[in-house]
Amino acid sequence: MSTLIPISTNQRDPVLAPSARVTDGAGVVAALREGIVSGRYRAGERLAELAVAQALGVSRTPVRLAFRTLAQEGLLQSAGARGFVVRAFSDADVQCAVEVRGVLEGLAARRLAQRGLGAAVRAALIACLHTGDQLLAKGHLVADDVGRWSRMNADFHRLILEGDDSQVIVEAVQRNDHLPFASAGSITLRLDALEREYAKLQVAQLQHRLVVQALEAREGARVEALMREHALIGVRYGAVLGLAPLSETPGLRP
Repeated sequence: MSTLIPISTNQRDPVLAPSARVTDGAGVVAALREGIVSGRYRAGERLAELAVAQALGVSRTPVRLAFRTLAQEGLLQSAGARGFVVRAFSDADVQCAVEVRGVLEGLAARRLAQRGLGAAVRAALIACLHTGDQLLAKGHLVADDVGRWSRMNADFHRLILEGDDSQVIVEAVQRNDHLPFASAGSITLRLDALEREYAKLQVAQLQHRLVVQALEAREGARVEALMREHALIGVRYGAVLGLAPLSETPGLRP
């Protein structure tokens, strides 16, 4: 069952179901990302700003910015004056890119634990935990929560990378972020299954807490293992929580 439903039998472009509408730029990114994964937008398909804006019920500006973000993530590629087209990628591509991120972030977290968590970084990480708690406190998700979580999650991972103060690791992660679904901010949540995605974010929030705990205790080996496991939540945990893994989505080629 898709989140996107047709406007009418004569119109191809869909709109989001009322319960899953997005109202901010991050939400537009999340909706388009989910559309690519679900196969609504297929490899090689050209995306037009106006058509997508009308389909999502937003202006063209957030759509234009979303296209640029998804191009940076490796999901879209420039077609010159013709805009952007959906890039082909495989489940193996995604799995490898995510595992590479886990290794790099694990290394950064271990180094950060060994040198000690500074007061400023610790305070910022705690603020991320509070944001996550607030999003989950109501016991369910709404569409706009997806964008808010994505921003918080990206901040959490960035703080660990920058807290280590290793430009080598930061640059390695930035290069890897250009691969599909590799970046921490590109977490994919199904807008038509937010009740099950809520369970996924509960697990992710628990892992965030365990990471901060391990950093505070200066447990380098433990926090490295936690970060490597945490990276897999988007590609391995879906089956456990009743969500189809990426390999079973029509947006992926074999």
